[in-house]
Amino acid sequence: MAKAGGKKDRKKSSKRREKKNVPHGVAHIQASFNNTLISIADPEGNVLSWSSAGKIGFKGSRKGTPFAAQMAAQNAAQGARDVGVRSVDVQVQGPGGGREGAIRALQSAGISVKSIRDVTPIPHNGCRPPKRRRV
Repeated sequence: MAKAGGKKDRKKSSKRREKKNVPHGVAHIQASFNNTLISIADPEGNVLSWSSAGKIGFKGSRKGTPFAAQMAAQNAAQGARDVGVRSVDVQVQGPGGGREGAIRALQSAGISVKSIRDVTPIPHNGCRPPKRRRV
């Protein structure tokens, strides 16, 4: 016989997240003059951990410094190591001061850097420049 109310007995299934184990990843470093963003993803492109100079607590012009990029890279590397990342391919984009500092911080955090690629977009003659100034 069915219980009163017509509801079936169901076990509560708790969704448990499987702990990822990704031994190799891709570190994307976007270094602008104002900030440095570091995200570490698996080879398919799913972000495992990320950090930025602003997220760490730097404000204003200090976000663009190499030291701020180093701190952000250490933070991102810590999160990636928790997931199991041991080696990364680095892709650097942008002209900022935190490019080298972020790569060095990844290495010092215990993640081996296999390769470094510069993926900064370069215009192939690009946009039309503004008209000449007349004073």
